[in-house]
Amino acid sequence: MMNPGHKASTLRFYKEQMLRVLVHIQEHLDEDLVLEDLAKRACLSPHHFHRVFRGMLGEPLAAHVRRLRLERAAGDLRSTRRSVIEIALGTGYESHEAFSRAFKSAFGRSPSGFRGREEGPVQLPARSGVHYCSGRPPSDFRAVTHRLFAMKIAIETVAPMRVAFVRHTGPYDQCGAAWDRLCSWLGKEGYLGAGCRLIGVSYNDPESTPPEKIRYDACVTVDASFQPAGDIGVQVIGGGDYVRATHFGPYSNLKETYGRLMGQWLPRSGRHLGDAPCFEEYVNSPENTPPAELITDVFVPLSPLNSPLSTATTKAAPCD
Repeated sequence: MMNPGHKASTLRFYKEQMLRVLVHIQEHLDEDLVLEDLAKRACLSPHHFHRVFRGMLGEPLAAHVRRLRLERAAGDLRSTRRSVIEIALGTGYESHEAFSRAFKSAFGRSPSGFRGREEGPVQLPARSGVHYCSGRPPSDFRAVTHRLFAMKIAIETVAPMRVAFVRHTGPYDQCGAAWDRLCSWLGKEGYLGAGCRLIGVSYNDPESTPPEKIRYDACVTVDASFQPAGDIGVQVIGGGDYVRATHFGPYSNLKETYGRLMGQWLPRSGRHLGDAPCFEEYVNSPENTPPAELITDVFVPLSPLNSPLSTATTKAAPCD
C-alpha cells in the first residue's frame, strides 16, 4: 500500500514543476512559448506535458497563454495611454481586428469601450486562480479537482505488443483513412482476426500544434510473422506498468478523461509518468456503436516503483 506521505510528495512534485512553467510563461509572455521548451522545463515529454497541464490547470496551455495576454491587455487599457493597436500587437493575434473580436468575446466590450469605463474586472475566470500580474509571477495555484467516481481505474503491467500501424498526420478527427488503409490491408492478408487489439497513439496537443503537424498512429496487434509493407510499419507498444482508465462516450471527449486521469489521479497517486507514449484501446467499433456507447481504455505509462523518481522525496529541480 502506498505511503500517504509519498503521495503528498508526488503532488508537491507535480505542482512545483507546473509552477516553474507558470512563472516562466508570465516572465516571457511577449515571446513565442514553444510546447517542447515548456515541457522540458517541467521535466516531462511534450506528449505528456500538455495533458498534465490541462488536467492540473483546468485549461489547455494555448488557452492559458491567450487568457493571460488578454488580461494584461485589459490592465494596459485601464492604466496606460498606449494605443489599442500597440496593445493588440503584444497579444499574439494576427491583426487588430482579431484582437478586438477576442477581447470583446472575453470581456463583453470592445477594447476602446473597455478603456472608457472604470468598472468591471480585468481578470477572466480561471479555476486555477492564476492571473496576470505585472512584476509578480504566481507563487502557487489551485490544482483543479475533477470528478473521478465515474472512472474505472486500475494499475496493471502491460506486456509488450507488436503492432502494425499507419501514421496519420493531420487533425485527429480525420484519422479514418489511416484505419481504412490498415484494416483493409491486414484483412486481405489474413492478419485481422479474433484476438486482434485496435490501438491508437496520439502524440500532439491540437490546441498548440498546427493541424498539419498533428501525429496519430492507427495500430493493430500482429504476431512475429508480420513484416512491414509500404506505408504499413511495425512498432512495439507497452512493456511496463500503466494506469488504465475506461472512458465511456464519444472519442471527442477523451481529452476530458486524460485531464482527470493525469491532472488529478496521477499527482495524488504516488506514481510518476513513464517515458512511453500514452495509448488508447478501442473496445468496440464506431461503425456499429452509437457515440454515447463507445468504450475506450486509456493507458498512461508509469515509471517503475523502484525508479529514482518514484522513490525519492521529490523536489523540483532543473532538468538538463
